[in-house]
Amino acid sequence: MSSLNYPEAGATRLGPLPDRYNHLHHRTRVGRGRADFEAAGAAITEFRMHRGSGAHVEASTPRADAGTAVRVAVQAGPLRLAVPCRVIWAEYGPARIGFGYGTETGHAECGEECFVAELAEDGTVWFRVMAFSRPARWYSRLGGPLVPPLQRWYARRLGRTLRRLVTEERERRGMPGR
Repeated sequence: MSSLNYPEAGATRLGPLPDRYNHLHHRTRVGRGRADFEAAGAAITEFRMHRGSGAHVEASTPRADAGTAVRVAVQAGPLRLAVPCRVIWAEYGPARIGFGYGTETGHAECGEECFVAELAEDGTVWFRVMAFSRPARWYSRLGGPLVPPLQRWYARRLGRTLRRLVTEERERRGMPGR
């Protein structure tokens, strides 16, 4: 079993994010009400959101739980990049569902990222991505300036994908649009 390649495990759960890393904060509205919240939480923790965004995900468990080994691969033409991660924490609460995973030895970056559905008091369902990372390999240091914009692009893509998955689930249930 691989080990994490950074010491601040769990910092994405409630913050603050550690210094000396690039930080990412992204939030997208994905629905409204308890049913949308539960649909969003399931899509996140069952890795359907990542898969629906075009990533190939291999996980050692069907849903995210602390200790789950995750291998995420993205492909652009003939180039395929697969990276090892481990779920550090998972939360299945009444107003917050999601998980955070951290990078393991062999990953091009070191750090942690979380994906969370939140049910606000007004009933709005938000998708939140929070991350801290920095290059861990020579080639990621070389491409360093490109990594933060790519992470922001991917976070926005995940938000759009999650909104679509929540809408599809709502339509499947025969519920009106929101």
